[in-house]
Amino acid sequence: MAERFRLTLAQLNPTVGALSANAGKALNAWQAGRDAGADMVALPEMFVTGYQTQDLIRRPAFQREAMAAVDRLARKTAEGPALGIGGPWVEDGRLYNAYFVLSGGKVMARMLKHHLPNDDVFDEVRLFSSGPISGPYRIGPLRLGTPVCEDAWYEDVAETLAETGAEVLLVPNGSPYRRAKQDLRFNVTVARVVETGLPLIYLNTVGGQDDQVFDGASFALNPGGELALQMPAMEEAITHIDLENGAEGWRIVPGERVLLPDDWEMDYHAMVLGLRDYLGKSGFSKVLLGLSGGVDSALVATIAADAIGPENLRCVMLPSRYTSPASLEDAAAVARALGCRLDEVPITGPQEAVGAALAPVFEGTRPDITEENIQSRLRGLLLMALSNKFGEMLLTTGNKSEVAVGYATIYGDMAGGYNPIKDLYKTRVFQTCRWRNANHRPWMMGPAGEVIPPRVIDKPPSAELREDQKDEDSLPPYEVLDGILERLIEREQSVAEVVAAGFDRATVKRVESLIYVAEWKRHQAAPGTRLTTMAFWLDRRYPIVNRWRDGS
Repeated sequence: MAERFRLTLAQLNPTVGALSANAGKALNAWQAGRDAGADMVALPEMFVTGYQTQDLIRRPAFQREAMAAVDRLARKTAEGPALGIGGPWVEDGRLYNAYFVLSGGKVMARMLKHHLPNDDVFDEVRLFSSGPISGPYRIGPLRLGTPVCEDAWYEDVAETLAETGAEVLLVPNGSPYRRAKQDLRFNVTVARVVETGLPLIYLNTVGGQDDQVFDGASFALNPGGELALQMPAMEEAITHIDLENGAEGWRIVPGERVLLPDDWEMDYHAMVLGLRDYLGKSGFSKVLLGLSGGVDSALVATIAADAIGPENLRCVMLPSRYTSPASLEDAAAVARALGCRLDEVPITGPQEAVGAALAPVFEGTRPDITEENIQSRLRGLLLMALSNKFGEMLLTTGNKSEVAVGYATIYGDMAGGYNPIKDLYKTRVFQTCRWRNANHRPWMMGPAGEVIPPRVIDKPPSAELREDQKDEDSLPPYEVLDGILERLIEREQSVAEVVAAGFDRATVKRVESLIYVAEWKRHQAAPGTRLTTMAFWLDRRYPIVNRWRDGS
């Protein structure tokens, strides 16, 4: 009879700093594995602390409490399967990103992360010391090797583990979502499988933390790169997999292979999960937002309804004398379709009062963007008042195109605690609305069907801060603007390269200037769901004061 080994994979959602709660999740997963006859239960990287901790992990008191939580888990899981869990380790004054294997009431193996990522959203060189490459460890009949997350992206760790007797590679991860990330993960892990000839199990965390969303989507590969298991994306899951030792060595018995969604659904699910966790982990259960009748606020309202339910969403229409009847109708149609509350708070009176207060000082000047911004800031003031009064987090609704070029009012429509569409260009906003109208999933708490009227999607965008205003009065058409922004920001192309792609040089230079001069606004903007590798905050870090411009 062939040797067998059962491994329970716990793709779960920790909360940064919630040490007891995270340990409790780990213990529940261990009990599920024990009941299923598992030999080992595995959780992702840095699970006991949550991920990413950023500089919180540098606090000695936090380090001590986290390590103590691991020790308590070891004692609680003494009788039963081994438990693998990520957490910090301090030794000789050095802090490590570690993976602990607990068995028999103690830590029986400890792997220290060797390669520390220092790009994208990661600053691990700042936080941790590089550990030596750890060897394999034995649990029952099986010798496992554990490259910790980034260690699997390099040949040396997996190669060393294979050479020193590892029979299976178990890779615990804290890998955040970004569009098309899973293809990259497959490419990297298939390379490790081909190089070592060993099965590989990729276990990722799931859930939102600030701007980042961890998408889970854990999987397992047999030699040759054959997919033996695919767990769901964006959802918690506990899965038991079996391995058998045959003539060719250990192999993963094929299990469920969930079909992963396309980029449109993954992006949308990330925005929903990111908002849901940002609220829940921050202690908020309700939100509000200004519903203008435009496409951006309609999409944010829909995301909020899907994240926490329409009954926990308050939409507010704040009309001025420039607000069109169509906008009032469209806002009401969105709220009605979602089934959420809609309040109307006109700003005409406050606007007149502010105008009267400033009139002596403004005497002799002509109305300009100042008066437009007053309207936006009055809306921000009133929305924040409602937020304070009712304990509802205010959501902001600026898309990436607007955030990129500063087409937003600081302390006005930028006011709020979170922005689900911060990393979504305007042209993708339109398409995402159409996608949501055509699709509904069990994880969506909002209603199915057409929740954003086509007229809201198709009408020319306008801030409605002056008569007959359109966004294209101030900006290039969004198809042009987004094409330029994608090249300047995502691809970091030169002006010459963007012009060579067919864009007008004067327009490109103007957009470049707008990006740089709006940097100060982005430094004060609310966090929002990261969907790309050039999200504003940790991905793209530019100085506020910057006199350089591309002369190519």
